[in-house]
Amino acid sequence: MNHDVAIVGAGPVGLCMARALALQGLAVALVERQPQAALADPAFDGREIALTHASVRLLRELDVWQRIPEDEAFPLRTARVMDRELPHELHVRPEAGDRLGDLVPNHLIRRAAWQAVRDTAGIDLHASATVASIHAGADGARLQLADGTRLQARLLVAADSRYSETRRALGIGAELHDFGRAMLVCRIRHELPHGHAAWEWFGLGQTLALLPLSEQLAGAVVTLPGEQARALAAMDEAAFAADLQRRYGGRLGRIELASSRHVYPLVATWAHRFAGTRLALAGDAAVGMHPVTAHGFNLGLASVERLSDVAGSALRQRRDLGDAALLARYERRHRHGCWPLFQATRAIVGLYTDDRLPARWLRSATLRASAALPPFRRALADVLTDDGARDAPPLQRVRSRLARMRGPRDTGAETVAH
Repeated sequence: MNHDVAIVGAGPVGLCMARALALQGLAVALVERQPQAALADPAFDGREIALTHASVRLLRELDVWQRIPEDEAFPLRTARVMDRELPHELHVRPEAGDRLGDLVPNHLIRRAAWQAVRDTAGIDLHASATVASIHAGADGARLQLADGTRLQARLLVAADSRYSETRRALGIGAELHDFGRAMLVCRIRHELPHGHAAWEWFGLGQTLALLPLSEQLAGAVVTLPGEQARALAAMDEAAFAADLQRRYGGRLGRIELASSRHVYPLVATWAHRFAGTRLALAGDAAVGMHPVTAHGFNLGLASVERLSDVAGSALRQRRDLGDAALLARYERRHRHGCWPLFQATRAIVGLYTDDRLPARWLRSATLRASAALPPFRRALADVLTDDGARDAPPLQRVRSRLARMRGPRDTGAETVAH
């Protein structure tokens, strides 16, 4: 089966990538291990995603945002960064508008992205599928699936997680940093209001975060050594709620568990290359962030926008989608866009999780100084509202240019072929 693009991985980035490329008239093959039922109705996984304004804009253009229930998109008004019991804290507010961004449950983003893909012409889904062999060379990209299906494409996109088997199979290494911690996530109901402020609270041997949803509902994030996180997740509900109430220092009043609990290991990933021969890495396959800034999916959407721009250039200029110069442009833009935030996050996490006395003194001094500097707070607000590097034109403009170039064509939606 011949396609323009083959995408391995139908997580939210892979789904958005398929939608963005198909909207430009490209034939897309989408390969995913999970069954179609899991894509259509993903289970709650505990993760609340902080979306920047640029990400919401792109999701609107992809007709994904409109499929998320309005009452499940929560405004993120401000952010507070705290260190233990120090009286100083960094309080970040938007420089313009009424919010830093929006918080949306991960499983609802996935469901909305699937619905958009389902209603898009030109996407062939291969669900419950594993890749038996893969090749990307000058003559094209070829995949053979375990069921014997053979796929051929001009461009291969790896969007199959930070542990990408596609990346490894094609000889691209990655820097993996295991933080030796696990993240426990769940929803909690609490007595005292949060004021729609996100918390990042660095404590002795733990990091706490609070992601504000409705006024007395929030996403709780507790980062601990793996065994401690699993032990906390195994407590009965009453003991768990009492333990969280203690960890949050009573600042939320009485706490009740409001969802299932989930534990994830903390591993950051930086691929040695983001592109290769007829290959582009997207989402966590390229860069997997520590969740302290909640920016991982935003960078994934930035990869969707940047690769869509490259595909649009190829179509306008009648060049090969796998053109090495175009893929080099994608790699350069995406690496330059991600590198500062990736390194800054690593440095922040390293500083604030080091319990040695010199590090404790340094972070206390840093927090006091940064809280007193308006330019620093403004810069941090800019980071939280947008990744600061969306150099690709909005997809809507790409589509308009292509429509003018090609003339009228059928844009009716069709169900995804399986």
